[in-house]
Amino acid sequence: MSVPLFNLAPNLTVSRLCLGTMTFGEQNSLPQTLRLLDQAFDAGINFFDSAEMYPVPQRAETQGKSEEYFGQWVRKRKISRDRVVIATKVAGPSGQMSWIRDGPKCLDAKNITEAVDGSLKRLQMDHIDLYQIHWPDRSRHFKVLHSCVSSYVPMFGETEYDPVRQFSSVPIEEQLDALGRAVDAGKIRYIGLSNETPYGVMKFLHFAENNVCYPKIISVQNSYSLLCRTFDSGMAECCHHERIYLLGYSPLAMGILSGKYFASDGAPSDARLNLFKGRYSEGESRYSLARNTLKLATMEYLGIAEKYGLHPVSLAIAFVLNHPLVASTVFGVTKSWQLEEVISACNVELTSEIIADINKVHAKFPNPCP
Repeated sequence: MSVPLFNLAPNLTVSRLCLGTMTFGEQNSLPQTLRLLDQAFDAGINFFDSAEMYPVPQRAETQGKSEEYFGQWVRKRKISRDRVVIATKVAGPSGQMSWIRDGPKCLDAKNITEAVDGSLKRLQMDHIDLYQIHWPDRSRHFKVLHSCVSSYVPMFGETEYDPVRQFSSVPIEEQLDALGRAVDAGKIRYIGLSNETPYGVMKFLHFAENNVCYPKIISVQNSYSLLCRTFDSGMAECCHHERIYLLGYSPLAMGILSGKYFASDGAPSDARLNLFKGRYSEGESRYSLARNTLKLATMEYLGIAEKYGLHPVSLAIAFVLNHPLVASTVFGVTKSWQLEEVISACNVELTSEIIADINKVHAKFPNPCP
């Protein structure tokens, strides 16, 4: 059984499963990483997502290892460059990751150019297939990604826009100009956004339409799962009309939808929300196991999986891939058996009855992990 493919852009065909690399270099050693990448590639996964700040939780000592490990795998296995699609991301402003260009303090042309060159060096490649802005420059002054967010751009669990927090930011035109120069130089092929809002998507598209030197975004990487369907509120309409595809990340809601955290033993000690307790604030806020609606919704989704004889992972992955705007879902694993579960899920078809039951739960508990 091979993973199905999707034509994301001209000459850019990606597997509908995209292996995220943010555990590589933290939870996974280099030998473990190589084995997981071998297994994924052999199953037909050709799409891999990274970021300059990975792995997480982010630390100065490990920053960049995820890209480095992936690049080492490609070289060690002598894989032809055109057989893999690598996506990576430039970190937006945080002010807390001082080891990444002193913050980073902003997402201006200088930062983007340095970030592209840094990723290429770590990957030891001559180009990146899809280069994404990890989060908007408009969201400056929040503490740190995967930590307590206080930006006025609602993301990472925030849902309400706060105009009081508005401040000046780097013009989108400057960002597009820097990205366009990297495209012209052959360093990146396509660009995308991540953790964006409808406003941000439309502004990037507007400027690109009015300047032939600016590249057009082809994708948005936002969270999407049974527990987070906020994309469907406003983003879906923008993406549908503008032909932008969703790369839905966290399809298992950080493993919650596998059911492991509500097992009698409370999940293994090396499960991410246990292993990094106190160090992984996004997991403890956005994916708070103490939130009653999250538990109630999850238990109902687990019940649907049992009712129809599906593995909970199969239900969760199939739901995301069933969305007409989803090109690929970005997932993470640390173990071979977890990867097997996800791969086996990608060809599961959800009947209209299953979808109806899912929507009933969503109506009762909408977006407990926004």
